Amino acid sequence: MICILEKSNMSLRKKYSMKLQPLYRAILFSVTLLAASGVDAADLLETFHAAQANDPLFAAARATQQAGREKLSQGRSLLLPSINLSANSTFNDVTTQYHPASPPIFIDGTKRYNSNGYGVSLVQPLFRQQNWLVYSESELQAEQAGLQLKIAEQDLIVRVAQAYFDVLIAQDTVQLVDTQKTAISEQLEQAKRNFEVGSATITDTLEAQARADLTGAQLIAAQNNLEIKRSALQQLINATPGSLAPLRKDLKLEAPQPADMAKWVDDAQLKNLQLAIAQANAAIADKEVARNRGGHYPTVDLVANYRQNNDNGGIFGVGSDTTNKNIGIQLNMPLFQGGIVNSRWREAEANRERARQELENARRNVAQQTRQAYLGVVSGIAQVHALQQALASGESLLDASKLGQEVGVRTNLDVLNARQQLFANRRDLYQAQYDYLLSQLRLKQAVGLLGEEDLSKVNQALQK
Repeated sequence: MICILEKSNMSLRKKYSMKLQPLYRAILFSVTLLAASGVDAADLLETFHAAQANDPLFAAARATQQAGREKLSQGRSLLLPSINLSANSTFNDVTTQYHPASPPIFIDGTKRYNSNGYGVSLVQPLFRQQNWLVYSESELQAEQAGLQLKIAEQDLIVRVAQAYFDVLIAQDTVQLVDTQKTAISEQLEQAKRNFEVGSATITDTLEAQARADLTGAQLIAAQNNLEIKRSALQQLINATPGSLAPLRKDLKLEAPQPADMAKWVDDAQLKNLQLAIAQANAAIADKEVARNRGGHYPTVDLVANYRQNNDNGGIFGVGSDTTNKNIGIQLNMPLFQGGIVNSRWREAEANRERARQELENARRNVAQQTRQAYLGVVSGIAQVHALQQALASGESLLDASKLGQEVGVRTNLDVLNARQQLFANRRDLYQAQYDYLLSQLRLKQAVGLLGEEDLSKVNQALQK
């Protein structure tokens, strides 16, 4: 019975191994290329520069900023004079018939003649309270456009770092799974030899075979995940990413300076860019209330006109040339417009209350994000240290389990479990290191200070 089971198991293993062997070789070859981070390996800073030139979201933010700057010119135009030129040329066909009682000098008949003219008019606002408020709003809108571009740049830094480290951890996972598969395969062969000489049971062989099969499936999943992460990075830089500079072995862990979370939160309340935009929105809402209240106010304009008219004929058969010049002050006083002014006023007050609540919500969110980013850095340091210790303990446990198996106090399953735990510890350590670096960037982003120099500092943690 045991022999039949062993033959069936060997047949399945051989069939499964023959199918997966070419795939394993292809995966291993791909990983080798990715891991070969020689002088041509792109680092984080180079990847960011490529994303700056190719990311469509950042390009859209630049265009939005350029459009926003035009708000200032549009608002200023409402305070400057407007000049209009008009011209006309008209053919006239006039038929006149006088009553019998008309004096004899008026003769019935048809007159055909051409008249033409041109004119220039100038209007200079003297008092238009709404226009001044629109201009002050346009200053805030132009400022917001600049802030939006800075936010987009900071967001691009974090997105590039996230995508870059996602590829690295995916590569690390593939390498770790492949290493684990090789070790388990060696353990499987050892279990087979021990079974053949009678020093182990078929259970040891089946346990090792199950782990080998599981590791093969994990390797396929890890390779698929690597391709997905590389595709996400490709979307940012619009090019197929080559080999990337890996993380240095001697990663330096630095606590936030100052080491005071409350100080970081206070700085974020003053410098966070999203909060600055919310404050500008609240200020614009205040001005909108005043602008709509100004719908009841009069307007005063300086008006000047120049008009030249030329007629080649008329109903009396005589042409004329006329020049008209005038200049004056024009007052307009709205009295009643169906209630629309009061309605817009109430609408603006409601929008002002909405902007104030959104500002308060932004303040709370910024404080919470800053605390999370600060704790991410601090706890990240502690987690890296703990996982480094766990990794050392896991290596000792694996060595002890192997020795225990040789002397008969540990089973093959104990060794497999120790190896699996060591693999998990190593991967968790890699992930914790990448998370620590990302938390540093997010902390600077929370206080509105994230820039390329911060990315360059993180880039120093990579090995060219």
